Amino acid sequence: MSLDDASQKPHDRLGAWLATDMEAVNTLIRQRMASEHAPRIPEVTAHLVEAGGKRLRPMLTLAAARLCGYDGPYHIHLAATVEFIHTATLLHDDVVDESRQRRGRPTANLLWDNKSSVLVGDYLFARSFQLMTETGNMRVLSILSNASAVIAEGEVLQLTAAQDLRTDESIYLQVVRGKTAALFSAATEVGGVIAGASADEVQALFDFGDALGIAFHDFRERKLTLPVIKAVAKADAEERAFWVRTIERGQQEEGDLDRARAIMARHGAMEAARDDAFAYAARARAALTRLPDHPLRQMLDDLAEYVVARLN
Repeated sequence: MSLDDASQKPHDRLGAWLATDMEAVNTLIRQRMASEHAPRIPEVTAHLVEAGGKRLRPMLTLAAARLCGYDGPYHIHLAATVEFIHTATLLHDDVVDESRQRRGRPTANLLWDNKSSVLVGDYLFARSFQLMTETGNMRVLSILSNASAVIAEGEVLQLTAAQDLRTDESIYLQVVRGKTAALFSAATEVGGVIAGASADEVQALFDFGDALGIAFHDFRERKLTLPVIKAVAKADAEERAFWVRTIERGQQEEGDLDRARAIMARHGAMEAARDDAFAYAARARAALTRLPDHPLRQMLDDLAEYVVARLN
């Protein structure tokens, strides 16, 4: 299949263009997830890393570096770093959420135990820092370490925000940045930094990753949470009492889901949430116009359009 085949999904075209780089990333990941003394580590990491997935975050790093003309070796290290951070957060998330399935397979905490998932996640975070320091670039280290802190902060914030009706859209956005957008923006930003791109180009890459991450999160996870937040903001006394009972107190009864949907429909909450997602995708595409003309730029533009296309 040719690279310009319009029937391919944008991330597939991106993967085809970056295939050689991605092969190097995957090789490095396998090397660095090994452990001489603790065989449980490669068992758990292989279960998750080899499970498939789009590898979108490392591809964003590779694409950003190549788009900015980079021809050195360290974009491979940074792409592997980003994937290790992502995999570590997945291991921790599945413990926190008590998940039993991911990507159609049993979660690591189900196959092994919570202790293994948490400790192997910690190991991958440590490995990610080893990788990023090998670039010898302090700005890269600053960006990725700051992103790791935002991710952890977002996870803790979500614990308290999820059942609190005082959670407004600004708090929700902080959670989204922690859950998804912080690693997207770091992935694209470090690609530009390692390539020696101009300050404006690096900022454009950050802006693209941030907006894409928010739109991406919206598409996958926002369908219930943000419309509820919007509906709560417009609720009358009777509707607010319903949200207090079902969300804050967790007292849910038969028929509540239908009523929740009716309330959200009454306030146009689903449409408003969808419009927000489209707005962030448009913001991501606008950021790309500040970057060099390159086939990868068009693929990233297509990707931003694609992540929200199914919301129509």
